Amino acid sequence: MLRARIVGTGSAVPDKVLTNFDLEKMVDTSDEWITTRTGIKERRIAVEGEYTSTFATRAAERALEMAGIAAHEIDLLIVATVTPDFPFPSTACIVQSNIGASKAAAFDVSAACSGFVYGLSLASNAIRTGAASKVLVIGAEVLTRIIDWTDRNTCLLFGDGAGAAVLSSSSDEHGILSTHIHSDGNYWELLYQAGCGSRNPAVQKTFDERLYFLRMQGNEVFKLAVRAMEDAALEALTTNGLTPADIDIFIPHQANRRIIDAIGKRLGLNGDKVFVNLDRYGNTSAASIPIALDEANRTGRIAAGDVVLFDSFGGGLTWGSALIRW
Repeated sequence: MLRARIVGTGSAVPDKVLTNFDLEKMVDTSDEWITTRTGIKERRIAVEGEYTSTFATRAAERALEMAGIAAHEIDLLIVATVTPDFPFPSTACIVQSNIGASKAAAFDVSAACSGFVYGLSLASNAIRTGAASKVLVIGAEVLTRIIDWTDRNTCLLFGDGAGAAVLSSSSDEHGILSTHIHSDGNYWELLYQAGCGSRNPAVQKTFDERLYFLRMQGNEVFKLAVRAMEDAALEALTTNGLTPADIDIFIPHQANRRIIDAIGKRLGLNGDKVFVNLDRYGNTSAASIPIALDEANRTGRIAAGDVVLFDSFGGGLTWGSALIRW
């Protein structure tokens, strides 16, 4: 049976760092308040001339280099993002041009913080069916362009960057064992960007009413996230006849340290098995899992044969998991 195996990872983040102490000068908050409630100490911020495609391209190039695969060998290129360079064309098409992936079909996926897992699911299915043999999946965001820097409920949380994975067909026991994606549109108003779509187009009224910025009901999102991510994790394990004790490394969406700790506790995972880099990057939405994956991979936290679990939750609402034998 064909499986999709991750053969290369890459990531890229802006050079500019915004610390909690910097935020103390911008809004009514403190380093202690932010750290206690979120676990975030700093985040990366894109500067003028840097776009979602900038970081997506860099991450893709690093992943391809690790994989030893040329861009022209890629059959399918997926970018997960809610902050594309333009409404259209897709950011995936821009990345395709930048790296020279001339053979690939390219498109974006909009599933917010679950976007990378959604992309992996699409890639895995394409490889399993033989529709593609080499796929590049990227999660990339420049969320700070849609953040209201006067709203301390949201401006503390988010950062920019991208992560990428190259998947290749494999016939052995290594690779993606299963993916599980879900959504519930009844909760769409808990986390969304109100302006600049067809409902509230980009006109002066939209900007005057500050509809351009991300809106979030944090407490409600928190409660739903913990339950949904636990369910998705257990679904992946049950499908493959495994238990939490079989997990070697758990890479959850990096949204809030309290959410990560709550899920880890429910699954009975000790701290050594839970990968966290939220403190340095904040919530990078679709980029968070692939950035963490690349860091874990390059620092030797993942070894051949390890069971790796991805777990995500985002606006939509969307959530999902992926279980991998490395």
